[in-house]
Amino acid sequence: MSTVSTEDPYIWLEEVESEQSLDFARSANAACLAALGNPEGKGTYARVLKILESDDRIPHVTHFGVNDDGEPILFNFWKDGKNPKGLWRYTTLSSYKKTSDIEWTTVLDVDALAEKDGISWVWGGSRPLPRSRDPVYSKDRVTRALIVLSRGGSDATHVKEFDLTTNEFVTDQPFQLSEAKSRVSYKSRNVLLVGTDTGPDSLTDSGYPRTVREWVRGTDLLTDAKVVFEGEKTDVSVSAFISDERIWGGGIYEVYSRAMTFYTSKYFVRSVQFEHLLAPDERGPDVSDPPDFVELDVQDDANISFLGKLLVITLRSDWEPVAGGPVYKKGSVIYTDAETFLQKGRSGCEYKILFEPTERTAYEYYAVTKNYLILSTMDNVKSRLRFYKIEDGGSRLTLIEGGSQEAQIRDVGIRPIDPYSGSDEFWFTTSDFVTPSTLFLADASRMERTNGESDAFIVEQVKSLPPQFDASGLVVSQCTATSKDGTHVPYFIVRKEDTVLNGKNPTLLYGYGGFEVSLGPHYVATQGVTWLERGGVYVEANIRGGGEFGPSWHQAGLKANRNKCYEDFIAVGEHLIETNVCRPKTLAVRGGSNGGLLVGNMYTMRPDLFGAIHCAVPLLDMKRFHTLLAGASWMAEYGNPDTDDWEFLQKYSPYHNIKEGTEYPPILVTTSTRDDRVHPAHARKFVKKLIDVSNGKLPVYYYENIEGGHGGAADAKQSAFMTALAYDFMFDTLSKNAMDV
Repeated sequence: MSTVSTEDPYIWLEEVESEQSLDFARSANAACLAALGNPEGKGTYARVLKILESDDRIPHVTHFGVNDDGEPILFNFWKDGKNPKGLWRYTTLSSYKKTSDIEWTTVLDVDALAEKDGISWVWGGSRPLPRSRDPVYSKDRVTRALIVLSRGGSDATHVKEFDLTTNEFVTDQPFQLSEAKSRVSYKSRNVLLVGTDTGPDSLTDSGYPRTVREWVRGTDLLTDAKVVFEGEKTDVSVSAFISDERIWGGGIYEVYSRAMTFYTSKYFVRSVQFEHLLAPDERGPDVSDPPDFVELDVQDDANISFLGKLLVITLRSDWEPVAGGPVYKKGSVIYTDAETFLQKGRSGCEYKILFEPTERTAYEYYAVTKNYLILSTMDNVKSRLRFYKIEDGGSRLTLIEGGSQEAQIRDVGIRPIDPYSGSDEFWFTTSDFVTPSTLFLADASRMERTNGESDAFIVEQVKSLPPQFDASGLVVSQCTATSKDGTHVPYFIVRKEDTVLNGKNPTLLYGYGGFEVSLGPHYVATQGVTWLERGGVYVEANIRGGGEFGPSWHQAGLKANRNKCYEDFIAVGEHLIETNVCRPKTLAVRGGSNGGLLVGNMYTMRPDLFGAIHCAVPLLDMKRFHTLLAGASWMAEYGNPDTDDWEFLQKYSPYHNIKEGTEYPPILVTTSTRDDRVHPAHARKFVKKLIDVSNGKLPVYYYENIEGGHGGAADAKQSAFMTALAYDFMFDTLSKNAMDV
């Protein structure tokens, strides 16, 4: 029993599946549908479901392989009306390029598996055994994979080993893990690096693995698999992985890491031979022991990766690795020789800059083909690509002349096809707010044969999503609001070109503002049919707390400075009103998870500014968030309410800032019983308190999906239901309000 139970009369709602809690959810669900209507009987639901189950969607590739005939094959996971839980399947590259009638081979039918097991399985992905680490089969064949499945979409998953030569689950000495928030990867065919729930003290306070075990096939995980690495109980988690850089001219690196907080980690690395990855009985008699691990002398808030012979370091704070030497700016990406760093430490190395930010630019990620590195960055929330040649056996990166692309308002995705075969080809995907996704086959080497023209790396268009909503007449603009402290906050606005600026336009403002997550232009078909096609205006705010301008933008909204995120969001809302796009009564806000905390604070801080609010899978109780499920891992973002941090935390804890007698706007709060990341009690307690302080007179609506996990839905029908419920609520509310504007 909690020590604060007397302070919190609604703590009983933290019992996720108690009969009393579920009775509250069922009753609130019924009241919600009685007031708003069942979305399944409305046109919005049917249109959204059609989009989610459409055969027109691009079947994106999850990973690449080669069949027994040596032909390239592409794996894809697909859901539709006939297969709501999904099919894992593959086809050949030549078939995939067809415009229709692709010949798919089913690997695993999740619907059939769910029926056979009597469990509502939700696909969580596959983790193939890298071809380079399989000593039994040819390096060109992917033979095994770890399949991740969850009950109802929760973060806690089951792991089962699958044989890709027979398309059956492994039955002879399989690797298999029961439900837990596991961290697992192949070290080699017969050895796993495993972090999972193995009993007392095996998990951190956040519910993630505290230990890493090396598990050899055919042995018992609990009694035989030795603990090779462990962190502290107060850490967020530990993990282990292999970085095999041999095809780029480098070595093999075994990496253990301790995530002490969400943003700080310690890395322990050693350079090993291939034989060191194998099970003991597979190693030759002359194989020496691997070297000891070296703790990397980098800043705790830095991230590391390996490429060829290089150690790549991404900085979240300024760093002076050599006393008296250059200081590298936070947000920079630098690199140095990996072996030198391991042997001599940071002071014995020469560093080079891959990316250095400006006030309005930020690093996103890099992807690697056989001979090229493709760097993705943002310039004022616009996408920009740079191409580098990997030279001198993986020890040098050279920017290709003309290899820096112009920044564009679009979302891009880069996925190398098969570096292991020597290929420089990659999948290139683009979209924006009003342009559907298009998938191209691209070749990085083409950048050396051009004069820098835009997207010269594209070879051919392979797939294109047909328009899913009527975008005719829609225009996208980037605008700027000025926050309370004078900071310029960019936002995107999507509207009809002939929109009359009379304040009557139903306007939806979306934001997130946390965990260094960046928002940007992307095509959301369901948003198109539920909002834009109906004449609504859509706005996306790039507020502080996000990663749009790198670590500085994120850190400006941490802990005691969280108010900056909310002031930014308010500033965007006020700017929309000042420019006559809308009025408070015709302005809705929507956010989920950390974004749910954002709009929850809009509800309690500025109820006068908004006409409707959708608060999804939210954090709302900042006094107890760190005691609920994964909440302890977020204290680096928000603070620790058991310390003096509560002095500022209570100012943005919506649950504690509900005021009796306040006229609040209509709000819909949605969550999932199966959400084991953000506890459903946040939403439950907030709604119950609102109902009680107003004697049920406030327009408060609550719907709790029994399945769905943190995503809020477990399949297309559930997603369509939740989407239609939320957007119809917001649009109908604003449309009625517009009559009075």
